Amino acid sequence: MLKIPADAALPVAHVRPAHSQTHGIDRVDNYGWLRADNWQEMFRDPELLHADIRAYLESENAYQEKALAGTTALRQALVAEMRGRIKEDDSSVPAPDGPYAYGISYQQGAEYPRFVRVPRNGGEETVLLDVPVEAGDKPYFSMGGATHSKDHRLLAWSYDDAGSEFYTIAVRDLASGKDDATRLDDTGGSATWSAASDGFFYTRMNANHRPDKLFYHELGADPANDRLVHEEKDAGFFMNAGETQSGKYITIDLHDHETSEVWLIPADAPQTAPLLVAPREVGVEYSVDEANGVLYILTNANGARDFKIVTASPENPGQEHWVDLVPHEDGRLILSHFTLRRHLIWLERRAGLPRIVVRNLDDGAEHSVAFEEEAYSLGLSGTYEFDTTTIRFSYSSLTTPSQTYDYDVASRERTLLKTQEVPSGHNAADYVTRRIMAPARDGELVPVSLLHHRDTPLDGSAPCLLYGYGSYGISIPASFNSNALSLVDRGFVWAIAHIRGGKDKGFAWYENGRREHKLNTFHDFIDVANNLVEQGFTRHDRIVAHGGSAGGMLMGAVANMAPQAFGGIVAAVPFVDVLNTMLDDTLPLTPPEWPEWGNPIVSKADYERIASYSPYDNVTAQDYPPILVLAGLTDPRVTYWEPAKWVARLRAVKTGNSPVLLKTNMDAGHAGASGRFARLEETALVYAFALAVVDKETMPVI
Repeated sequence: MLKIPADAALPVAHVRPAHSQTHGIDRVDNYGWLRADNWQEMFRDPELLHADIRAYLESENAYQEKALAGTTALRQALVAEMRGRIKEDDSSVPAPDGPYAYGISYQQGAEYPRFVRVPRNGGEETVLLDVPVEAGDKPYFSMGGATHSKDHRLLAWSYDDAGSEFYTIAVRDLASGKDDATRLDDTGGSATWSAASDGFFYTRMNANHRPDKLFYHELGADPANDRLVHEEKDAGFFMNAGETQSGKYITIDLHDHETSEVWLIPADAPQTAPLLVAPREVGVEYSVDEANGVLYILTNANGARDFKIVTASPENPGQEHWVDLVPHEDGRLILSHFTLRRHLIWLERRAGLPRIVVRNLDDGAEHSVAFEEEAYSLGLSGTYEFDTTTIRFSYSSLTTPSQTYDYDVASRERTLLKTQEVPSGHNAADYVTRRIMAPARDGELVPVSLLHHRDTPLDGSAPCLLYGYGSYGISIPASFNSNALSLVDRGFVWAIAHIRGGKDKGFAWYENGRREHKLNTFHDFIDVANNLVEQGFTRHDRIVAHGGSAGGMLMGAVANMAPQAFGGIVAAVPFVDVLNTMLDDTLPLTPPEWPEWGNPIVSKADYERIASYSPYDNVTAQDYPPILVLAGLTDPRVTYWEPAKWVARLRAVKTGNSPVLLKTNMDAGHAGASGRFARLEETALVYAFALAVVDKETMPVI
């Protein structure tokens, strides 16, 4: 059990009751004062945080450091191990585009990459953007994107140096290596070039951190005079610009979590008014690509809940003109698609496993690319080019390091370009990966991906790190994670619970884990934990549950519902103050989140349902396991005050002596530390906590 030093000063949050009433229901929030009333300004300048809030967060950080001081040597060892598995002077396989091939590379010891290009047929590498130089000694620096122009002369690149995800776009002349004087502030981070490379489209964030306006910036012009292309009036919709694979159209994509709308602009005529493909219809999602004068549309329209691909003409793109090309097939979830000049490619998931499917546009012949392991991850990265037969994909599993392939869709030749190198060594035969199906309480079978060392005893004595997410339809891939080996080599079973709320078993798996079915997500995770114990993989007091963001909400919910099922809980940037956040329509993500959780402002039923599981609102006087909570001060997705309030209430209400620890990164946002090695410090903290709570701090490597 984790032992807290006697001289660690336990922080105490002041109680300042704030009363509110919604739908005739009275509520009191004792810790609402931790929400900075100047949060919009503070995200841009963290120095503006109120002194009393800063003092409380810093006292929590000091307590956490003192509480885990005994794990310092362990954390140092973990960082050294994990860094030893990283090829420090690594590089990507450059992707061809016209006369060049573009990629990234790292120098030995560098926290950040360099963006580079080489002549397509080989030659000397040119550094386009040296991110370590741009980052300098800033405590936080995150790239939003780096996109070269169509004529290969310019690079539009963006950065965030506060963690608040307000990105600044700069334009670099690749011949001189110099940026022009233009700086576009408060953007979404991406730039989409016109065909003539004389300007680009970008979104600008409003004061509430929502991308509600799309602009076109003409090179050399004053950004203050940039042309407004589209304004989104619905605060619940996200907006971004992209382009079709053919490069013929700029796309304006508008969507929330269940509805979408796409507009097209000819890339060679950026002044043209956008053309609507199909007006938004609640519950209908679609995305658009184009080839040879035909639109290829991935959609769930007309009951295709696992999605289908239809065609339409750009002249008559409305839904009434859509013609099925790849019909809907229940249980075959189509995740994404794109076109080449002669082929249609899509990524699908069947029985929980992904595969790539290729269709010849001339004769309709189809074939697929799949692998044989019980659990694996497949990523389809596509290509810069359109008139090609080569695509690129990556493959990995819990035991297999990432492999990058080029695949010729015409000849079906697969070329291995790169295998992730583990400098300190990795023998896949030392590990076992499995996929089991855990029965949920309502009879559903929940997939669970497992990794353990071949020598780990499966007699119930092994500790287990159980990871879960379960929201927004996001599926957690069973991919290689070299960091995880630091726990697995110390006897841990590494488990991923593919619970409802993701799309691991199709769109219905998502539908049955959202809104009125949200309890299924929490029950599934608890039932997976129970099943792992029943099958002898571990014991309840040796399970450390781990989740982040919406997965952090999962952690808070299961802590309230079944604290006895876990020996420890790690909640990273946890969305735990769900009811208060969904009642505050000024926050960045609240209106876009209503389709996922419900709108408690207008619906009493939604209010009562969210109130029934919101972790902050359901803390009770019971024993909780040790809990480690991570937060980011400038996080616009899960604001810092959610975890801070939750920790304060846990301390005030819970019984027992199990510690609750809060670490707020005062220099970062949702993603935590920005550098590749700095991130290892946070991972080591999580792993050291997990080892401590199951009494394995001194466990030697197998």
